[in-house]
Amino acid sequence: MIHKVRRNIFLLVVLCGTAISLGFAQQPSKIGVINSQEVLERSVEGKRVIARLTEKDKQNQATLTKLDDEIRQLETRLNTQRLTLSEEALYNMNADLQKKQTDRKRVAEDAVRDFQDLQVKLFNKIQSELIPIIEALGKEKGIDLIFDLAKSGAVYFNPAIDLTEEVIKRYDASKASPPAK
Repeated sequence: MIHKVRRNIFLLVVLCGTAISLGFAQQPSKIGVINSQEVLERSVEGKRVIARLTEKDKQNQATLTKLDDEIRQLETRLNTQRLTLSEEALYNMNADLQKKQTDRKRVAEDAVRDFQDLQVKLFNKIQSELIPIIEALGKEKGIDLIFDLAKSGAVYFNPAIDLTEEVIKRYDASKASPPAK
C-alpha cells in the first residue's frame, strides 16, 4: 500500500511537472510547500495529540511492566519451591505462569492495536482540519499546487514557497477558544 501511495505521489509530481513545463497554464504556475510533520510538532493541537499519544504509551508500558513483574514473581516462586511442591501444585503453578504469559502477550497486542488506532484517528482528525486551511491559503495566495514536504520526498525547495508557518498560525487560531463575553 505504501508503495502505491509513493508511486501515486511520484506520478502526480511527474504529471504536474509535465503540465507546467508544456505550458499547460498561460501564466507561470505558483507552487507552495508545507511540512505536515512540522505542523504536527509545532501547532498547539499537534502538541496536544503528541502528549495524548505519549500518555497512552506510558499507560500501556506501565500495564506491561506490572504484568512482567507478576510473571517474574511467579517464575521465582516456581524456581525456589520446585523441589518442595507436590506434582499437582507444580502443575498448577506452571499453568498459572503460562496463563500470565499468554495474558501479557494479548495485552501487548491489544495495546499496540489500540495505540495505532488512536494515532490514526487523531492524525486523520488533524489532517481533516488542516485541509480547508491549506486550501484557503492556496486560493488566497493564488497558489496552483501545494506539496507536503513530509510526504513528497522533495530534495530542494525555495524557502520563499514554504507555507508551513502560516498554516501553523491559522490552525492554532482556528483552535483558539473564542473570548468570553
